Amino acid sequence: MKVFRGLPNAASRAPCALAIGNFDGVHLGHQALLSELRTAATRLGIDAAVMSFEPHPRAFFAQLMGDLSKAPSRIANLRDNLSALDRAGVDRVIVEHFNAQFAALSPDDFIKQILVDGMHVKWVMVGDDFRFGAKRAGDIYTLIEAGKRYGFEVQAMETVAKQGVRVSSSAVRAALDAGDFEHVEELLGRPYQISGHVIHGQKLGRTLGFPTLNLRIAHHKPAVMGIFVVQVHGLREQPLPAVASMGVRPTVDDSGRVLLETHILDHKVDAYGKIIHVEFLKKLRDEEKYVDLPTLTEAINRDADQARSYFKQRHGSATDRI
Repeated sequence: MKVFRGLPNAASRAPCALAIGNFDGVHLGHQALLSELRTAATRLGIDAAVMSFEPHPRAFFAQLMGDLSKAPSRIANLRDNLSALDRAGVDRVIVEHFNAQFAALSPDDFIKQILVDGMHVKWVMVGDDFRFGAKRAGDIYTLIEAGKRYGFEVQAMETVAKQGVRVSSSAVRAALDAGDFEHVEELLGRPYQISGHVIHGQKLGRTLGFPTLNLRIAHHKPAVMGIFVVQVHGLREQPLPAVASMGVRPTVDDSGRVLLETHILDHKVDAYGKIIHVEFLKKLRDEEKYVDLPTLTEAINRDADQARSYFKQRHGSATDRI
């Protein structure tokens, strides 16, 4: 799969079937859309392409209005979204930088400059509630009419429901916020994980007796925040039991930087520079600010004990799956 930051250059603008959307989390609704995309691309003998946006358009407008509370939380990082798109059989991904210039494009300019001249689309699929162009003036009917002029097909994807519930990124975010990881798995069609390269941190966890594997979180509003029971994939044949903190570490850091810190239970690993996948199993509590490091250490001890109890009930002992 090829990934482009912005429109491909002229040499890479081969005809394509295109799906447009944010694809945050690549849930079952997205997967149904991508399956239709792959079928159409195969039928037409062209590439299956996806256009997504960074930052999320709602996050851009929230920042523009000075009200970041209106920005959506992020289900997945770009790495995980791209991996999911690759598994779905996508050939090309265009990550379009969503900025003031892009937001100001009229629906007609978006169609002509981006879809026709920039992408050479022959088939386009969007969600049935898709809006585009300045002031969200364009919709599915705008695309259909343009397709008649420029020679591309347009198809709308109907809503996908799971047990009577509409599958959407909003539904996934709500389930993550509630710590309902079973429902999240139902909506995604897979367990909820965050992946990344393990980076060096301040080594404070090692000083406290709880060394951690640290993953940098690029966005400032992840859909999960707090302390969790997790298991780590990618270091052993079987996942390793662990406890993790996703947050800004208010007791020891005032920078506001979000970090995912994962402590492997009862096992030493050397993981710096490696890619790991942290699978979330249960939320233990929200992140808190403590008065001093001894109080923080006591809390971490309690979290680790609760995680061990969870794995003992689930597998017989915390180390059965090592």
